[in-house]
Amino acid sequence: MRYDAVIFDMDGTVLDTLGDLTATLNHALSEFGYPPRTAEETRSFIGNGVRMLLRRGAGEELGDEKTGLMYKAFVEYYKDHLTDKTRPYDGIADLLKSLREAGLRVALLSNKADFAVTILCRKFFDGLFDLYYGEREGIPRKPDPAGAIAVMAELGVTPERTLYVGDSGVDLATAHAADLDCVLVGWGYLNSEVELTPGRDLTAQTPEDVLKIALSEDRK
Repeated sequence: MRYDAVIFDMDGTVLDTLGDLTATLNHALSEFGYPPRTAEETRSFIGNGVRMLLRRGAGEELGDEKTGLMYKAFVEYYKDHLTDKTRPYDGIADLLKSLREAGLRVALLSNKADFAVTILCRKFFDGLFDLYYGEREGIPRKPDPAGAIAVMAELGVTPERTLYVGDSGVDLATAHAADLDCVLVGWGYLNSEVELTPGRDLTAQTPEDVLKIALSEDRK
């Protein structure tokens, strides 16, 4: 039984956003007197939304008021620097085209701010996603399954016929919470300590691997 739909994560899965996220995080940190973070440190902070990125970057539990101010500084800078260094990973556009040509629905679900998801999808993947969701009011961030469930409802597909593709433990937890099969890609920000469930969770080293899994007729 082949899948009907594939839901992708954004950061570290379809786009390499690390350079711009690092620069933006450091801008926000510097505005409030915190030292800068390296790209590798920033990589380890990504996955749970901007507010958590800021808290991890600051290295302390920030109050709601300070988090809000830092969030504003982050967004104001990021909206002007979204695509300074950000680029799609090699082969991703071809993967999305091939999935659509094969008749699958294709969506994106990210904890990234919704305005940024919209801008980036339109710039790099115009017409290649049936829909894309960023962080939005009323829908809890991943790993809560609410976003994935909302995406499937809008696509008109079921969990047993939907594949989730991401690169982190947050993505794996999201897939499990939504009762989805999961593929973790090897080119993103994957934490090596993530534990896979045999027979349910797979890994992919290339976009071609993802395509083969998504189109496989061998799954039960």
